[in-house]
This record gives sequence, structure tokens and C-alpha cells, in this order.
Amino acid sequence: MSASEQRPTIGMIGLGIMGRPMVRNLMKAGYSVTVHNRSAGPMEELGAEGAIPVDSPRAVAEKVDVVITMLPDSPDVEAVMRGENGVFAGAHAGSIVIDMSTISPIVAKALHEEASAQGIRMLDAPVSGGDRGAIAGTLSIMVGGDAELFAEVNPVFAAMGKTIVHVGPASAGQTVKACNQIVVALAYQAISEALVLGAKAGVEPQKIIDVLNGGLAATRVMELRGASMVAHNFTPGFRVRLHHKDLGIALETAKAYGVPLPATAVVDQAFASLRAAGREDLDHSALLSYVEDLAHWKIGDEV
Repeated sequence: MSASEQRPTIGMIGLGIMGRPMVRNLMKAGYSVTVHNRSAGPMEELGAEGAIPVDSPRAVAEKVDVVITMLPDSPDVEAVMRGENGVFAGAHAGSIVIDMSTISPIVAKALHEEASAQGIRMLDAPVSGGDRGAIAGTLSIMVGGDAELFAEVNPVFAAMGKTIVHVGPASAGQTVKACNQIVVALAYQAISEALVLGAKAGVEPQKIIDVLNGGLAATRVMELRGASMVAHNFTPGFRVRLHHKDLGIALETAKAYGVPLPATAVVDQAFASLRAAGREDLDHSALLSYVEDLAHWKIGDEV
């Protein structure tokens, strides 16, 4: 997409914690953005900032060149794509559809095939970086699908992300996202265990974070969330229930390919425990509270 070519119009379906700041960054980059969401509040909010609200996914697809979806789970994406008032019903031959949700690679591949049969060009492009990355426009974007199409829409991705990588054919983006979610989940579990052990043994928890971040144990997860974990600030940037869903996708994919994921299975059950305890809408860093429950001790308690 060269500078001499007309800037494409964009549609965003799904205006949650991630979708809203992504729309703002697209508008900041000069794109006209049409929006749709199941509830009206976010559409009204973005409409006041210059976005164009419409009443269905179909209306988005009829109006724009590039449709982006940012939705919670596979069934949500399937419904938005395949419904009577869905994206595929409104799109035309040559339309571009980019699913930036985190869904099953199996579902992603099926949607690619359906889109292609209608002459619709599609990419799967899940993201990492959470709400902070969405707000800052520094998301990591892993893209599956046709390499030429990826190159064509790369300026659109650049408005929302910093690390943008074409990782392979259709559904490869979702496969890499599943790998990403494994590492992030295990990092949160490891940090939680280290904090509870060290703090219960009498070490100031923030000093544990400071030291670990200066050595081989340093992680981006700890850099961004270490202090808020110590403070028990679990305001959601990415919710427990969504990460639990993502680990389900990883385990399902691993089963299909015959790959054992023993540590992932353990953390999957930790998330299940948090959901059973009514903590599913907390930030995924609330894994700390699960480890505290096991230890019958909470950071901040007297030793």
C-alpha cells in the first residue's frame, strides 16, 4: 500500500478494553474508522471522537475496505462473520477481513477457507501487549495468511503495533498466539510462586521484583505487572477468564498435534480455580492470589 494509493477505510467490530484504544490509534494515524459493538456505549464514546457507528457487522463490511474484528472467543468471531447480518454477508470480492481476536487455529483456518471461497481476503492477526500496548500503539502482532496481503495492510498494523511479524500461512498467527499465552501464563505462575515464597520467608516483595528484574529471571511480565501484583492491584488489563480460554485453545491445539503441555495444564487448572472462586474478571496477574490461597498467607501479612 504505497503512499500514492488512497488510504483504505477501516471498520472495527468489538470495542472492549483492546478495541477502543486500537480505534483511537487508527484515527490518530489518519484512518476513517467505522465501528460496531454489541452494546451502544462504546460506539457512542468513539462516535463523539470521530468514529462512525453503524448497527451491524454487515453494515461495517458494506461500508469499508478493511474489516477488523477484536472479540472474546471463537464462537463470537464465528457469529460475527457468518451471521445473517455478519461480515461475510456484507463484504464483497476483494474486501479484506482481519481477525485480531485470539481464537482457535482450527476455527481460524475454516474462516479463511470460507472467506476465500467468496473472494474475500483474510488474515488472522492476534496481538500481545494487553491494554497498555493497545493504548500506546505498541502491540506485538503475529499474522497468518497470504504474505502479499500482509505487506499491503502493514501500514494499518503499524498504526496499532510495534512488533509486526508475518509468521506463516492461514491460522499460523493463532498458533503463535497460543504459544505466547503459554509463556505469559507460566511467567505469572512463576512470579507468583517466587513472591509468596520470598515474602513469607521475610523478604520485602518489591525487593524480590527489583532483584529478579536485574538478572536472568527478568521478564516483560514482571517489568509491567510486578509492582501491581505486590500491591494486589488486579484491575483487569487482560481478564482471568480470557486467559483461561486461551490456555484451553493451546491445550486443544496441542492435543491435535500430539504435543504434551504438562506445565500449561497445571496453570490452566489454577485459572479454573480462580474462576470457581469468583475472580474470573480480575487481571490474569491475580494468579498471585491463587498461590497465596495455597500457602494460606497473603503478601502484606505479618510473618
